[in-house]
Amino acid sequence: MLAANTAFSQDKEPIQLSQESFNSGSSSMESRSWHDGNDPENPYNWSINKKWALTCLAAFTTFLTMMNGTIITVAHVEISEVFNVNETAFPHSYWPVTTWAVGVHVPPYSFSHWRRISEQDLSFTGGCVAILANTAAGVMGNLWDTEWSRSVPVSLYILGYMAGSSMGPVMGAAIYHFLGWRWISYMQIIWFGALLPIYYVFFYESRGTAVLARRAKVAHSNNNTGSRKKASVSATISEKIIPSATRPVILVFTEPVLFVSTMWSAFTVGTLFLFTQSVEQVFLELYDWNATQTGFVQAAIVIGELIGWGFNLLSRTLYFGSSSRNTEIPGTPIPEARLYMAVIGGIFGISGGMFAYAWTSYSHIPWIAPTIGLGMVGAGSVLVVSGVSDYVVDAYSRYSGSAMGAVATGENIFSAFLPLATMSMYNHLGLQWASTLLALIALVLSLIPTLMFVWSY
Repeated sequence: MLAANTAFSQDKEPIQLSQESFNSGSSSMESRSWHDGNDPENPYNWSINKKWALTCLAAFTTFLTMMNGTIITVAHVEISEVFNVNETAFPHSYWPVTTWAVGVHVPPYSFSHWRRISEQDLSFTGGCVAILANTAAGVMGNLWDTEWSRSVPVSLYILGYMAGSSMGPVMGAAIYHFLGWRWISYMQIIWFGALLPIYYVFFYESRGTAVLARRAKVAHSNNNTGSRKKASVSATISEKIIPSATRPVILVFTEPVLFVSTMWSAFTVGTLFLFTQSVEQVFLELYDWNATQTGFVQAAIVIGELIGWGFNLLSRTLYFGSSSRNTEIPGTPIPEARLYMAVIGGIFGISGGMFAYAWTSYSHIPWIAPTIGLGMVGAGSVLVVSGVSDYVVDAYSRYSGSAMGAVATGENIFSAFLPLATMSMYNHLGLQWASTLLALIALVLSLIPTLMFVWSY
């Protein structure tokens, strides 16, 4: 899912231009660079209000698009009845979410090699969730030029990404309760349609290269005596796609640190999607709730994610404060400092929350007890995913795009397929031990980075 994160962590490899790109006249060449450090067209120099408006719009866009993946899950019983699907032994109704999660992974890889396409064009190409989320993620890196200024906007994007997936069942439950399951899709058509003109007007092009390209195009059209030839990229499509497609796979299986980071973040995201299945099974069996009620109770996860985002702001203070302790490169923050709060979130948030969710799952215990466990998992998940994302980008700076691509692939695989095992796991192990198994896995994945710090792997 965080394939969108590659938008602000592209592999840093130079693009070689053919000689024709240097023969288009002096005015064209001047238009391909900023006039000075205060050039008003440079997105880094936009007003703070304009930058924050676009940042919030991008984060809200991510929230809405990610909600699309899970919003239908609360209506699975009625949908299965309409289409004569038997869910007695297997949650076949989750297959649409599986295909959605797999589909989210493909477009960023398909389009990431044609970065000359403007962000506005990408936003409306087929209304694809992945492309829109990828565009929203790119805004953060395009507007904010320093790590410190970019940290809060990026955390907002990740919050929108996480909370959107968790908010899906809540919003779906409200629509399903009052209007019926078909209106879950109708309402999305309505609100995305209403937002379309807002995106068109206010989703400004924020990539500096695209702004310069437009400036060059205008200058070139005004210079009739200049060469009409366009700059061409010497590398062929296959030379760009093959390394970019294979490098994430090579990295994840040859870099133990990246492999562990991928598994940790992937399991975290997969657990959030797993809740769309397990919460209904647990609360239906214990408290005889209906689908609408089990959808509403998942708001606890969203509340937890908001709390986790607040703690995540503390993480950036710890990270930048680590520069004073860096003996290898004095004055530079330590990449591992990105994971301090993530480890705490993994141990006490996700693992602790799953243990609470497990051993309060008894009918004689009030429903608020396992609900608190859900909130703890939500808080921990934001800390883990944010920490892993930031750490991978820092640790694999040159190939950060490919490294994040590996993490994103793992997240999509787990979110697509882990929930399919929920029914069988909870039926065979029981409500308590199924959640305990998940808690133990989360605990192990959270402790491994700590051991790697000690061993300085």
